[in-house]
Amino acid sequence: MIPSIPGYGYSPEPTTLGWDPVRIAKAWVALMQRLGYDHFVAQGGDWGASVTQQLALLAPTIVLGIHSNMPGTVPADVLGPATSGGTAPPGLSPEELHAFDQLKDFYSKHLGYAIEMANRPQTLYGLTDSPIALAAWILDHDKDSYEMIAPAFKGHPGGLSRDDVLDNITMYWLTKTGVSSARLYWENKLGFFNIQGVTIPVGVSAFPHELYTAPRSWAEKAYPKLVYYKKHDVGGHYAAWEQPQLFSEDVRATFRSLRTTNA
Repeated sequence: MIPSIPGYGYSPEPTTLGWDPVRIAKAWVALMQRLGYDHFVAQGGDWGASVTQQLALLAPTIVLGIHSNMPGTVPADVLGPATSGGTAPPGLSPEELHAFDQLKDFYSKHLGYAIEMANRPQTLYGLTDSPIALAAWILDHDKDSYEMIAPAFKGHPGGLSRDDVLDNITMYWLTKTGVSSARLYWENKLGFFNIQGVTIPVGVSAFPHELYTAPRSWAEKAYPKLVYYKKHDVGGHYAAWEQPQLFSEDVRATFRSLRTTNA
């Protein structure tokens, strides 16, 4: 089951306000129960990561476990100075300091697209008016997106092909979801990377070109029932798209352990 977030893909744009990650998570629980699933697992990255964590918080007796490639593991004393442009707190390991530097870089240089969508999503008319504008936005809107996508058009595709990129742009264009997908930034009131108190089993994939590469030490503290962790040498923010083999192996390993535990 791969549900489509309202306003994305083939889901129609919301006709009412309030479709934030919390409401979406509640809708996913209702959806799964209507389909006859009393228990299930969930995976998410990007906005899906936020929705998936809310699933864990809202329905811990129904959701057996989650997997995330953009997890909420950042301690408060790290997140504060990272978002404000401050200095790293003392005592961080090299891996933790690298994650701090990634976060600081993201918040200081690469947040413009999110700020625009969070404040004035309806002004992004170009995303539904021009396929060139839509392509330009997708190709170079956030940290490392251009570096990840550009090689596909230079004969060195890595994890992506030209068709992969064009298929993604075409999905937004044909469904006219460029603007409606931006509204989730406006609706959201939650943090992305902060620890939220998830108590159920969790698996984490740490990719080097994610917005930040979650250190194992942070993952272990954020998720008391961390059942799987793997740090990769390749891959970025859209891991399921860019590195599907590595991604699927991690997801299977996470939930395989839960099948054994709950057998």
